[in-house]
Amino acid sequence: MAETGIKYDCDLVVIGGSAGAFDVILQALGKLQEGLRFPIIIVLHRKSSFDSMLSDLFSVKTRIPVKEAEDKDLLEPGHIYLAPPDYHMLIESDHTVGLDASEKVQYSRPSIDVTFQSAADVFGAKLVCILLSGANADGVDGLLATKNAGGLVVVQDPNNAGVSYMPAQAMQSMEVDHVIKGEEIAEFINAL
Repeated sequence: MAETGIKYDCDLVVIGGSAGAFDVILQALGKLQEGLRFPIIIVLHRKSSFDSMLSDLFSVKTRIPVKEAEDKDLLEPGHIYLAPPDYHMLIESDHTVGLDASEKVQYSRPSIDVTFQSAADVFGAKLVCILLSGANADGVDGLLATKNAGGLVVVQDPNNAGVSYMPAQAMQSMEVDHVIKGEEIAEFINAL
C-alpha cells in the first residue's frame, strides 16, 4: 500500500463486493482492530439460502460485533452490519438502517449502489466506500455519488481481484482515491 498511517475524518465505512469478494472480507475481518470509531457496513451479493449463516461465519473471524442489519437499527461505532439478502439497505438521515424490497438494481438485491448512494447522501465527506471484486458494475454509480459528496473512494486492485470487472469499471468511470490489494483492506481501515 502506497500510504500508511492515513488519517481520514471518517464516520462510516461501506464495503461492497460480489464474486470473489467473500474470501477477501473473511480475511480482512480477522485483522480489523477492535474499538473502531465508526461502523462498517458490508454489502455482498448473495443467495437468500445463505442468509443467516453469513453473520455467524463472519462473527467467528473477528471480535468486533457482527450482525445482519434489521430495519431501524441504529448504526453504532465499532460494529459491523451485513446487508440482508433480498433487501436493499439504505442509510437514513438519523443514521438508522432502512430496508427496502423494491426492484433489483444492476440485477442485485441488495444493491451496492443503493447503499453507497444513500450513505453518500447522509455522510458526505465523512464516508469511505470500498468496492471489491465482482462480475457486474453494481457499486460504480454509488462510488460516483460518494466522490461527488466529497467522500473517499477506494477500489480493490483489479489485478488482485478474483473477478476484476467491478473495480475495473470503477477505475474507468472516475479517478479513485486509493487502489489497494485485498490483503491490505484491514490495514487501510485500521489506519482511518
